[in-house]
Amino acid sequence: MSQISIGTFNVNSVNARMPILERFLTSEEAPEILCLQETKCRDEMFPEDLFKELGYHSLFKGMKSYNGVAVISKIEPDEVEFGLNDGAVEPDKEESENARVVFAKFGDLNILNTYIPQGKEIDHPDYQYKLRFFQRVRQLFERKLTPKEKLLWLGDLNVAPTDFDVTNPKNKKNHVCFHADVKNAFAEVMSWGFVDIFRKHLPNDGEYSYWDYRVKDAFTRNIGWRIDHIIGTEIMAESSKKVWVERSLRAMERPSDHTAVIASFKV
Repeated sequence: MSQISIGTFNVNSVNARMPILERFLTSEEAPEILCLQETKCRDEMFPEDLFKELGYHSLFKGMKSYNGVAVISKIEPDEVEFGLNDGAVEPDKEESENARVVFAKFGDLNILNTYIPQGKEIDHPDYQYKLRFFQRVRQLFERKLTPKEKLLWLGDLNVAPTDFDVTNPKNKKNHVCFHADVKNAFAEVMSWGFVDIFRKHLPNDGEYSYWDYRVKDAFTRNIGWRIDHIIGTEIMAESSKKVWVERSLRAMERPSDHTAVIASFKV
């Protein structure tokens, strides 16, 4: 058996974050597969050649200024699909949905990378769209796979599922990433047959992946959220060996407000 590390990172602009990514991807902690979200660039502006120089193949779909997903990997995938492809795309959402979801297959390992809509406000139509998006993600799993297969679901899912996953949970009951409805929508997807691999290895509070720029000294004070997730079927949870948060990336110059979360597996 061999070991492989797989991670997720909302880069909040892939081009702005290339100095950080280059340093990370040439380090001993560099994953074999890294799912990126919020790449914020059109496809012709994606730094594919730079990743190639670092030894990574790139899959990507983006938009100018917002959204965008990518999977970079040291091994080339066998299958790739962007979007939910369920025939239920909402008016004016097709481009953004294709830039929020990418499915990649590496041998018998299936990976879904998603950037779930944030939702804006509880009374905003985008929040209801977010809840429907979770339902459609579950339907995607039901269409394509079974819980017996090797499957990882990674990404910025814009939900903190428990009180442990956010600082001061009592103050966030009506936040679109912590409201009961969105936690229930997330739990419904999890019930398909998933294990929270992050929490299997890091069960304590204070383990976050996102520190809001708008909160003064949020990172140094560890005022954060866990909204970037590594989730898998039981077979992947059993093969997982370790999960870690690359906090050093958030402390670098011009960082994303998120950082990378990585897991290692015996495959």
